[in-house]
Amino acid sequence: MSIIIRKAEPGDVPAMLELVKELAVFERAPDAVWNTEEAMLRDGFGEQPFFHTFVAELPETSEVVGLALYHWAYSSWKGKYMYLDDLYVKEKMRGQGTGKLLLDTFLKEAQAQGANMVKWQVLNWNEPAIKMYKKQGVTFDNEWIDCKIFYPK
Repeated sequence: MSIIIRKAEPGDVPAMLELVKELAVFERAPDAVWNTEEAMLRDGFGEQPFFHTFVAELPETSEVVGLALYHWAYSSWKGKYMYLDDLYVKEKMRGQGTGKLLLDTFLKEAQAQGANMVKWQVLNWNEPAIKMYKKQGVTFDNEWIDCKIFYPK
């Protein structure tokens, strides 16, 4: 089965949000998504986008079956870098290389744009993803603890 990896367009937002919701279910947090199509359109495709996305598309049907959503960040030690917020592939497409294609495209984009590093998180029980990342030579950091404060709407 062939897959097209391309930059997301505004018309992809409904499929992107649906994939984000599927990811939340996969990550055992089905009610955690607050985002909306309107916010994703504004924040990803407005005058100054906060994030960028690559999508995986089936050419036969134009169905979006995966995404890599990322944004720029800055490290006082390393300088500018890209943070991969979501890498997700629909269940029916897993194990066929779609996730690797998305990851490879993201990594090439980071290098082309002059990022000094890339960073992302993976749940410690997501063994298929961890296995894929190990093949990429990823460094796993068990020393740092994530900190968050939510501002509910």
